[in-house]
Amino acid sequence: MNRPIRRVALVAMLMTMALLINVCVSYLARQDSLNANPQNRRVTDAAFAQDRGAILVGNTAIAETVASKDQYKFQRRYPQGELYASVTGFFSYNYGSSELERSYTSQLSGSDDSQFVNRLIDLATGAKPRGASVQTTLNAKAQKAASDALGSLKGAVVALDPSTGAILALVTSPTFDPNDLATHKLSDATAAWKDLNGDKAKPMSNRAVREIFPPGSTFKLVVSAAALDAGYEPDSVLNTSSYKLPGTNTTISTTCGDSQTLKRALELSCNSAFARLGVKLGSDALREQAEKFGFGVKPLSDIPSVASKFPDEIDEPQTGLAAIGGFEVAATPLQMAMVAAGIRNDGIVMQPYLVDSVRSADLQLLSQTRPSQLSLATSSANAAKLRQMMVGVVESGTGWRAKISGVTVGGKTGTANSDNVRTPYAWFTAWADDPDVAVCVFVQDAEMEATDVAGGRVAAPIAKAVIEALR
Repeated sequence: MNRPIRRVALVAMLMTMALLINVCVSYLARQDSLNANPQNRRVTDAAFAQDRGAILVGNTAIAETVASKDQYKFQRRYPQGELYASVTGFFSYNYGSSELERSYTSQLSGSDDSQFVNRLIDLATGAKPRGASVQTTLNAKAQKAASDALGSLKGAVVALDPSTGAILALVTSPTFDPNDLATHKLSDATAAWKDLNGDKAKPMSNRAVREIFPPGSTFKLVVSAAALDAGYEPDSVLNTSSYKLPGTNTTISTTCGDSQTLKRALELSCNSAFARLGVKLGSDALREQAEKFGFGVKPLSDIPSVASKFPDEIDEPQTGLAAIGGFEVAATPLQMAMVAAGIRNDGIVMQPYLVDSVRSADLQLLSQTRPSQLSLATSSANAAKLRQMMVGVVESGTGWRAKISGVTVGGKTGTANSDNVRTPYAWFTAWADDPDVAVCVFVQDAEMEATDVAGGRVAAPIAKAVIEALR
């Protein structure tokens, strides 16, 4: 009898050990995945029972938590929901979170490692745990001006501090109200989610940092930088006559005459001149220059972003089209703001960032963003030449609608019409010296006849409004 009993005991012991090992593995290795499982409502309920910290612009909360009288104890609220939705994102029982609400959720909820001591103190004193606050780099006046100037037009606006990379404005349109998804009336949140995802205008798309578009003639700034690096000067004479792309029957026409200087060709935005110049410089030179400005990398870590791109292994006619911002060149509005910012900042492109600091509920500094250099796009001397050329675009070229009395503004217009079916995209990227700012405006749908769409007409006045708001 002892032998069978021993066997049963051994099996029972092995099963117990296996159970303990599984529990340990689940706790140590699967904790994150189990917590993230949308079917794990206990974790979601716990998250909604936390006093989540605020997201701030200056001293104003653009996301905050207030007490609620329902089972969840706290309600997430967005006082200026639509204006800052592209930055805050949403915090929803049904649909999780997005943007800063997601990327800084551990700090906002108070569960981050940096808040371990605070949690111990709260435990010892019996105080209710509170999350940390996230201080953004945004400027309220610039954000409001960008939103008002863009209005109902589909597109995006980004403004940067060229010397630090701090994002001063980040607007995308159309937008949405995150309060509709944060509501504790879950049936209402479900209905709002369906409406937003069914909207053909895609109001939850972050066009500023997470979508790429043909940049049109704003890309001529990159080509100009490559040309200066290759030995050209602003007064170098270019052939601006009509240009037949090598090996094709495609001719790029001109209204610029037969010859212009590089500076004047940029002011007039001569497609034939820059297509011809791009072919002479070669695709490798253009790609290398684009990468120096930040193409090919995700530029922003505070919220999800995508990399802008210059195509690989392209032939001469494709290079000619790429040089005028066509073919498969594609960029985010943030990226083209970085191009203008790098030129303004003596050729140094700074790493863009959206969060300045994180502070605990008792105002203890938990983290502080230090500005850092992303790349050196061009020499200081060439950056000065590019600034001179961009000022010419505004003073006597296609960007004249961005003129501001008493402020030096340099810019570049762009109009992208890649398929002759959709409404052309309108672009304008610029910098100013006082205030020191770089701005990119992208209008995806100008709501006018295609023949009337132009970056100087549609986008430049929006950039002007943002710059004036910062004075």
